[in-house]
Amino acid sequence: MGRPFFERLDGHIYSCVCGVPIVRKEALLSKAFHARSGKAYLFHNAVNVYTGAQEERMMTTGMHLVSDIFCVSCCSCIGWRYDFAFEKPQKYKEKKIILERSMVVRTYHGDDPACELESDSADEGY
Repeated sequence: MGRPFFERLDGHIYSCVCGVPIVRKEALLSKAFHARSGKAYLFHNAVNVYTGAQEERMMTTGMHLVSDIFCVSCCSCIGWRYDFAFEKPQKYKEKKIILERSMVVRTYHGDDPACELESDSADEGY
């Protein structure tokens, strides 16, 4: 097995706790989600992850077909992907990614070291 390849992301990003970049802040759709460990965020897409097997899971909003999402570096389960929503009002979640807040950290990568991240509470409405 060779050295793993990680896709690099610049700007404001969410990374796995091991440091591998997962998603740009611009892909954030909602912070109004909850997971097993507490807060969770809905994103449009993610990189440097792989998915587990699909399974039907009953959630607070109904039955969904989901796949757990794992970091390619440390293999930690950091969230899940909605593959299919059985309820019509939940269809907007299909092919979207949930990341558990306890499993990711916000960082900045790029050429502007003076730029700092605001706290998560500052952009709750984002």
